[in-house]
Amino acid sequence: MPEPRYRSRTLRRVKRKLPGGNTVIHYEKRKPKLGVCSVTGEKLQGVPRERPFKMQKLGKSAKRPSRPFAGVLSSKAMRSLIKKETRKKE
Repeated sequence: MPEPRYRSRTLRRVKRKLPGGNTVIHYEKRKPKLGVCSVTGEKLQGVPRERPFKMQKLGKSAKRPSRPFAGVLSSKAMRSLIKKETRKKE
């Protein structure tokens, strides 16, 4: 029976094969949910679904797309916002 701290489903169970041929279960923290657009609520493209310590190791360009409102708005919402702003100025 696993230790009490491993009994909950907070940690995911991953089967790992050892060099000797044995299979053991490792317990890992789960990945966070995908980022969603704050306007439309759709999934954000180009934003990785990683834990913070892995995100630290990624470069700036790998963390999010290089465009305005990247990592917050979807490309569709960003496009419509920019169009609104330019129409307002005219």
